[in-house]
Amino acid sequence: MAPEPLNALGRHLALAGFMGSGKTTVGTVVAERLGRTFVDLDDEIERRAGSAITELFSARGEAGFRELEEEVARDVLRDGEPAVIALGGGAVLSERTRLDLRKRAFTVLLDVDPEVAWERVAGSGRPLARGEEAFHALHRDRQPLYEAVADAHARDVDATLLAAAGVHVEVGAIDELGELVPGDGPVELVADAHVSGIHGIRAQVALGARDVEQHEVPAGEAAKTPAVLERLWTTLRIGRDGSLVALGGGSTTDVVGFAAATHMRGVPWTAVPTTLVGQVDAGIGGKTAIDLPGAKNAVGAFHWPDRVVCDPSLLTTLADEERRNGLAEVVKTGLLAGEPLWELREPEQVRACAAFKAAICIQDPHDGGPRNQLNLGHTFGHALEAAAGYALPHGRAVALGLLAALRLSGLTDEARVVEDVLAPEPVRVNRDAAWTALARDKKAERGAPRLVLLDAPGKPRWGVEVPQDDVRRALDELID
Repeated sequence: MAPEPLNALGRHLALAGFMGSGKTTVGTVVAERLGRTFVDLDDEIERRAGSAITELFSARGEAGFRELEEEVARDVLRDGEPAVIALGGGAVLSERTRLDLRKRAFTVLLDVDPEVAWERVAGSGRPLARGEEAFHALHRDRQPLYEAVADAHARDVDATLLAAAGVHVEVGAIDELGELVPGDGPVELVADAHVSGIHGIRAQVALGARDVEQHEVPAGEAAKTPAVLERLWTTLRIGRDGSLVALGGGSTTDVVGFAAATHMRGVPWTAVPTTLVGQVDAGIGGKTAIDLPGAKNAVGAFHWPDRVVCDPSLLTTLADEERRNGLAEVVKTGLLAGEPLWELREPEQVRACAAFKAAICIQDPHDGGPRNQLNLGHTFGHALEAAAGYALPHGRAVALGLLAALRLSGLTDEARVVEDVLAPEPVRVNRDAAWTALARDKKAERGAPRLVLLDAPGKPRWGVEVPQDDVRRALDELID
């Protein structure tokens, strides 16, 4: 039997659920966020048959309509280009459709309270929404079939995007690791040495008998070195039937993800980010890497985690500086999304930012296009970090990088937001070292950096070449 699909990467994203669950409403927005075509199965049936659903029911009866629905679902699901597909409420009645969903789609069940669903469809003229009692009975009858096809559950757009990326956001989720880490094979837990003393035992207890070994890596950027990676390679014992769990900040998930990508030519892994940076950005999307002298994230691999578990309750132990690091990524994401996400409460910040990044990364898993926008502010920020020997806090570097990018974009109001929310101050680093690091940026071409700029909040442009004098001037303004 084929393994259960864990995300919508390279697969259709199918939305299942009872009538009135919002499949079309949610699906339209999700498709736009993912850059995919949206297919409403009922609309496709009407288009092919040249008749409305109600007319098809009358002319063919329910059995005849279901045959047509099955045929159209087969054609749509067997189209090779990944789309977002809103299934009709009764599409899951077909065994063949259920099999096609299992083979070709990641299916999210949109949960809805039956009473809410009835309020939405009563009086709509739908063939199977003619009486409330029968409506509720039909919901009870179909629920087992919905559960059978569901790879995940959701109630809104962000939850659907998170589910599609294998990201679980929930307060207290660390205590559910035994269930959230996919599979039933052995697990080796790798934790930041600092985080291990705070949350390590809790994670081990949650993993139970699956946890067969524990490892520690240094806290922060010191974890992302060839020496630490080599130590992991030589001490890991799991085979391909096992998996790694990374417990810590973005540096931990970076190095553990790279170890997972290369150990035994690739083993599954689960990221459990414990910092705000990790939960809103670094732990999501499958980018893994280590640093080389003078070059941040210079060696790495794309290795999507089977699951990302974001537990906002873990953030209560964060030092103020770590929280500021994460807030810089929240502001970056808000600028890209065109929404003031930094004004939300922290758990809502995590959910909204994680959903935004998840959508971008599903759309562009190997960083060949739209995902480049996530580097807003980072080209300058990474250069400052490298010039500081990685002693500069990531959030402070990103905040300064955002200022430079916004100034080059001509967005003075947004630059003022960065100053008000993040209060970045110029840093003391060698200007020539920072400029050299900027030219070595991974997005540079022939030594010329390619920047992410904003035409307006929510309207990024990437791969932008700016005159070197302007770039150098913007960099110099960040240095004391």
